[in-house]
Amino acid sequence: MIIFNKYIISLFVVLSILRAQGQNTDYKVLIQQKTDSLIKVDTLGYETIDATYKRFTKDSLAMDFLNTYGKKEAMVLIESYALNALGIHCRNTSQYKAAIDFHQRSLQKAIQIDNVELRVIGLNMLGVVHRRMDAVQTALDYHYKAITLAESVKTPNESIKRSIAVSLNSMGNIFLALNQYELAIQKFNTSLGIEKSVNNQLGLAINYHNIGYAKEALGRLDEALEDYKISLSYNQAINSSLGQVICNNSIAHIYIEQGKHEAAIQTILTSLDKAKALRDKFHLVGLYNNLGLAYLKIQDYKHSHEYLDIALDIATAHNFKSAIANAYKYLSLLAELEKKFGIALQYYKKYEAFEEQVRNEKNFQYVNDLIVKYDTENISNQVEELSKENEATRDKLERNKIIWIISLVLLGVLLLLIYILNRQHMLKNEKKILTLEQEVLRSQMNPHFVFNSLNSIKHFIISNEKESAVHYLNKFAKLIRKILEVSMVKEVTLDEEIETMKLYMSIENIRMSNEIEFNIRIEDNLDTEAIKIPSLILQPFLENAIWHGLSSKEGAKIIELSIHQNNIDFVDITITDNGIGRKKALEIKDRKSLNRKSVGVSLSMNRLENYTRTLSNTHSLQFVDLEKDGVPIGTKVELKIPLK
Repeated sequence: MIIFNKYIISLFVVLSILRAQGQNTDYKVLIQQKTDSLIKVDTLGYETIDATYKRFTKDSLAMDFLNTYGKKEAMVLIESYALNALGIHCRNTSQYKAAIDFHQRSLQKAIQIDNVELRVIGLNMLGVVHRRMDAVQTALDYHYKAITLAESVKTPNESIKRSIAVSLNSMGNIFLALNQYELAIQKFNTSLGIEKSVNNQLGLAINYHNIGYAKEALGRLDEALEDYKISLSYNQAINSSLGQVICNNSIAHIYIEQGKHEAAIQTILTSLDKAKALRDKFHLVGLYNNLGLAYLKIQDYKHSHEYLDIALDIATAHNFKSAIANAYKYLSLLAELEKKFGIALQYYKKYEAFEEQVRNEKNFQYVNDLIVKYDTENISNQVEELSKENEATRDKLERNKIIWIISLVLLGVLLLLIYILNRQHMLKNEKKILTLEQEVLRSQMNPHFVFNSLNSIKHFIISNEKESAVHYLNKFAKLIRKILEVSMVKEVTLDEEIETMKLYMSIENIRMSNEIEFNIRIEDNLDTEAIKIPSLILQPFLENAIWHGLSSKEGAKIIELSIHQNNIDFVDITITDNGIGRKKALEIKDRKSLNRKSVGVSLSMNRLENYTRTLSNTHSLQFVDLEKDGVPIGTKVELKIPLK
């Protein structure tokens, strides 16, 4: 099935390319230019995308190119938009499996970037395709999800309002399929009001036509004809060929019911070529069925048979069950009029078989309603039984009323005491965490670091090294912002922590005249974006390596940050420097009259203890003095952090 779907999609693309030969191919340049301009937009929304590419949406080749180009530029919003447009094109050319594939891919992209407009549109479009395939229950599920999501938006924009209108309209169509015509009209009128508020002529055309269809089913033919004509006028105003075909077919069906058979035939024939050009088999079948019925009514059996056979062939090829049922119904009537009663009976049995299939699918919702009703009755019976049991035990409870009251009071006091103690414990922990976070922020923003950084930038300015000054000032500002951002969260991804440490090291390296070589080694296939660790946990160890290990060292100065995972429950991080070693660093520190106070490591350990408190595994930290022939050659910090 997957291979078949891919084949259909590939065939669709090839046909689109062949169809586009000889046309103006400058759309590629236009799409590239428009996409390149959108890349520079800070806040890109659906309405901006739609306004940019709307003129290209009916060109499947252009949308296929837009999807490819959007993927190249890593613009998921544009990919989702283009995939939806391709899905609509496939639906309108009766390629329903391909349409479902495109809409599902679009929906996945919209979910990936959490774009509400495209999520709602994708759900609605999936509902429309399944409704075309007579999969009523599936269609209703998609539309219900779409309208629930759309109505959850507190201040909906025009796009969301239109999507709500589409959902209401589609749910109305489902009520039509379930023969719930009054409910359908209510949904269409609500949708119509929204479309009027946003002045969407296409939406007005669709709703007026659907209202007409419901009224026709209720036998209100004159009202239905008037609604069809209003819909036709809107479709003519927006130059919608598909809309005009649909309206003319519906008007022709009214004429057939009113006995105006010649008018019906003329109306259908004027739309037939236009319908063929659209390649929309769903509505083309309707034209052929009505044309066959009209010729049947005027006893032109030859033409009636011809058009009904065409309708049956197309409907069978695309599995339009309702259309197949109608074709067999009219063919049965035709055979009966021709006194071919055996053939008429065969056609009628086939009609009943397909009608039963459609009826079963449409009544699935009704079965669900029965199940809900059954469950409700069961709950009511259970409530009634419980009431009887309560009545039987009421006397017993009355006798023990005082005991119950005392017990409840004591229980309430006990629960209150537990709550107070637990609350105090929680407040104490929260205060401890807040204190740790404040101390961490002060540690990252200590005056030495800020003064050294600004002093180095000042040096560049005085030396008229403007580019270097701007470069390091940008890095300093980015680092400060990053520190402020991550200090407000308890954990970050390992990838974010590495990026922050790169910034920190590039700033500290200014102080060391760019003498430090900072290397990062990450184990292959390690997903750093999936691993979470406490924010800014590595900075104190890097700071120690610089100030205590390398600042007093002569010659090459190297710090290496290595990350690997030997166990699925832990991430192992080592920080190695080729400094003077801890023993000599301590001797130098003791000789200084003004010591640089470092509390970052102890803060990191306290934070790790708090971080791992609720985990089954705990952290570990080890300092290793590196020596060669008894001479210190550096220090290694081995940190093991448990994963959630």
